[in-house]
Amino acid sequence: MELRISNLSKTYANGVVALDNLSLTIPVGMFGLLGPNGAGKSTLMRTLATLQEADTGSVFFGEYDVLDEKDAIRRLLGYLPQDFGLYPKVTAYELLEHFAVLKGLGNRAQRRDVVDALLQQTNLFELRHRRLGTFSGGMRQRFGIAQALLGDPKLIIVDEPTAGLDPQERVRFHNLLSDIGAERTVILSTHIVSDVADLCSTMAIINQGHLLLAGPTQQLIDDISCKIWARFVEKKDLLYFQQRHAVISTRLLSGRTLVHVYSEDDPGDGFEEAIGDLEDVYFATIAGRHGAADRCD
Repeated sequence: MELRISNLSKTYANGVVALDNLSLTIPVGMFGLLGPNGAGKSTLMRTLATLQEADTGSVFFGEYDVLDEKDAIRRLLGYLPQDFGLYPKVTAYELLEHFAVLKGLGNRAQRRDVVDALLQQTNLFELRHRRLGTFSGGMRQRFGIAQALLGDPKLIIVDEPTAGLDPQERVRFHNLLSDIGAERTVILSTHIVSDVADLCSTMAIINQGHLLLAGPTQQLIDDISCKIWARFVEKKDLLYFQQRHAVISTRLLSGRTLVHVYSEDDPGDGFEEAIGDLEDVYFATIAGRHGAADRCD
């Protein structure tokens, strides 16, 4: 089912505007929500997960009104928040079974089958009798996905799921998310651009509560591909290039400073046309250099 967000706004008591008249349509499949810290991503995720109220606007998941039919949405929802607390002295099996009871799986035999299947799916079955306090960060996140999958949800929300994971656990988690995202609406909220590039066929970028850009991920990359120019510079010369060009990113590559510039035409100064990627889309959009109307012909 499609998720339709219309004119959603939220201002906190301290005056912070977390969401500002945001409208967005999220299709079935893996959807990436990118933005820096403080962009409003977690506020949006908590609102979609029925954990907080919006000030104005509407959200529909299929025919369900997310803001008014909270109990119905919760039966369709799986949620892995950014800070997922666990009871350290309880085993994985015990806690997942407890969550299954809360999800309404009253039949003991059925519940056991579901819990076993989810532990198998998340590659935790052999660890099912270990206390959760002994789990690594990646194991905890995979357990978080297991609990989010209870009840066969149609909408799954995961908020900053790979932050702090080592490379091996991150690959495992990516594979797991890819497997579950084929026939569900899965929203991956993150500030890690490569997570969206690896997993999501559609995406959006938000900042300061505003929607800046949305669409198919590959199309957004194609739209910027002719506008990115790159060259290595000496660190002492970086300020000179920042003053003369629309620099969208700088990073070290093999100890050298690589500068990416956004320009419709050859900017000169030794820059060469580069192959744009999602990181370029993100940085150019956040910097206000690139938007929905900017496309390569």
